[in-house]
Amino acid sequence: MALAALSGDEQCIIFSQLCNVLDARVAVAFGSTSSELRALTHAQRQQLRADHKVAAALGRKLGKQSCKELREAKSVDSYHKGLSADDLATLGTLGSVLPALESLSLNERAADPDGVQRLAERLGAGALPAVTFLSLGSMHVGDAGASVLAAALSRGALPRLQRLSLNSAAIGDVGLVALAPALRRLPALDYLRLNDNPFGDEGLAALVAPPPPPAGALPPPTGVLAKLKVLDLERTQVTDAGCAALAAALDSGALPALEVLDLNGTLASEAEAAGLMARFPGDSDSDDAVALILQGF
Repeated sequence: MALAALSGDEQCIIFSQLCNVLDARVAVAFGSTSSELRALTHAQRQQLRADHKVAAALGRKLGKQSCKELREAKSVDSYHKGLSADDLATLGTLGSVLPALESLSLNERAADPDGVQRLAERLGAGALPAVTFLSLGSMHVGDAGASVLAAALSRGALPRLQRLSLNSAAIGDVGLVALAPALRRLPALDYLRLNDNPFGDEGLAALVAPPPPPAGALPPPTGVLAKLKVLDLERTQVTDAGCAALAAALDSGALPALEVLDLNGTLASEAEAAGLMARFPGDSDSDDAVALILQGF
């Protein structure tokens, strides 16, 4: 179909689909094919130019000297670079145009208290498609942020996520209960770091021992967190009751791949925690386990 045969609204829709704030060349070329199309897309081209400048400024904050470098980056690590909540919101909007990114590590107190929430709100279906490692270390996620992150995962963001660190993120029972179903649906998740959060037995039970489905509903897939190898619960509020729930889940076939469990500094009794961790080939004090827990962080 000739371009001229399309309505103005249809041409503008095509232009909007071609817009990529990190690589605007295709959209600009399309919008320049005729004087009529240039006029029709004027406002959109102005917005694309403004968004491109914002994305380029964020890229420089992240240590990337050009939009091309950011677009092709496999790793983004931002530790105390002064990112604001607005910056994290912008990063969220870029989730669909960072196809090469595999590792994203953020430790940005300046973006608290709602930076993570604003990031997750903007992660659409299929966002960050190649990311296997996400760390939001020592950032305020909170129960509200955990719920928003759960929604992002549920709509298909981060589909290849394998390793997730939410340490020191102010996630309580309400937050982990909201997040747990989305985590259980991640097919490749093999590493989960939740240490130094205030959740306790209720949150842990929601993660490892979900309630039975309602009458008439399909049963969940066999195994819960079927590929999870490392679960770090250090310095959380888990008690003996949480340990019992975890033991029951393990006995039922949940977490079949679990190799390393860290319960140090929890409220569980020493005997209960030790008995549970003794199930695994390496305990959290072994060199191998420490290496697994620290790998990549």
